[in-house]
Amino acid sequence: MARDRADAGADADSRAPARLECPDCGATHADRWRCTCGSPLRFADAPLPDGPAPEPTEFDPRGGLWSFDAFLPIGADPADRVTLGEGLTPLVDADAGGDGAAAAAPEWNAEFKLEYVFPTGSFKDRGATTTLTRARELGVERVVEDSSGNAGAAIATYAARAGVDAEIYVPADVKESKLAAIRRAGAEPVRIEGSRQAVTDACVAEVKAGDAWYASHAWNPAFFAGTATFAYEVAYQRDWTAPDAVVTPLGHGTLFLGAYQGFRALEAAGWIDEAPRLLGAQAAGVAPIVRELHGPEAADPTGTVNDAADGIQIAEPVQLDRILTAIDETGGDAVAVTEAAAERELDRLHGAGFYTEPTCAVAPAALREFREQGVLDDDADVVVPLTGSGLKS
Repeated sequence: MARDRADAGADADSRAPARLECPDCGATHADRWRCTCGSPLRFADAPLPDGPAPEPTEFDPRGGLWSFDAFLPIGADPADRVTLGEGLTPLVDADAGGDGAAAAAPEWNAEFKLEYVFPTGSFKDRGATTTLTRARELGVERVVEDSSGNAGAAIATYAARAGVDAEIYVPADVKESKLAAIRRAGAEPVRIEGSRQAVTDACVAEVKAGDAWYASHAWNPAFFAGTATFAYEVAYQRDWTAPDAVVTPLGHGTLFLGAYQGFRALEAAGWIDEAPRLLGAQAAGVAPIVRELHGPEAADPTGTVNDAADGIQIAEPVQLDRILTAIDETGGDAVAVTEAAAERELDRLHGAGFYTEPTCAVAPAALREFREQGVLDDDADVVVPLTGSGLKS
């Protein structure tokens, strides 16, 4: 629910919350969680910076991900930004490690972006900072979100930072470590029995009751504006060059689509030459993108669900068509990773000093499969985000 904002004077219009538009029917809205036609929305006027990319040595990164505000349709007034200093996560050589365990591990031949060092321990803070900033711009007093863990913890934490009440709808069997993070931020966890879809349905029912704003990591375009900063950071950290490919976990597509949006914006601005191929890692047994691309056997190669990757077990992603478009336009692909492969990769990550949670392991595991299948050459230049901390396991 939003309250009226006072007129800020002559520059109020330039700092007014950005309008949303529907890519399907063309309707525009001041604010909604989805279009009246049922489609996800996007920002109507996504900004791009003028002029060429700055010299990396002349770029000031001290604002974290907000250093890339020239690309962001949110937070035009810095006073509205709900921030904990997030962003500019390390980009490291996955195989550097001298004579220790890292050198003994099978080579990844990639760069890892350490997204698990965010304030709440996952990349979801990228979307939480922009989503709660959007909420502040709109004068929102209460938000709700549905999440299996990381997104809920991030929204709860940034809602606390914003001074906004939050309720997080979670599966009844959510991990206690993630439930504790929600409670400690002062948010109210609402446990829902049944499927993951039942959790979403209960949350949407609360939104439709009319007294809460939906801070959804699956629907809210403000969240994707935040995850797009992953691409801006990668390009900056590589002196404004894009890798050949990026491999991400793929459930709702929060980071996958953020990377697509961000790299395409960089390309449109002329800051990189070409967007990288986007490659998704899904959980075997719950892999709707792989099913669409390669059929049911590829999506469920063992007949069992990869329960290690519970964070991406999304059977019906609301942005499925957009994910498929991103794959098609970048020459990308997706693969279903088995539980055995994910667990092997998790051991390798931990042995090399990367303390991640299990869902993270699907992306480097998928990198191996893409190379084995010939989707990627052995010498392809690849970035892989490690998305959540092992402290949450």
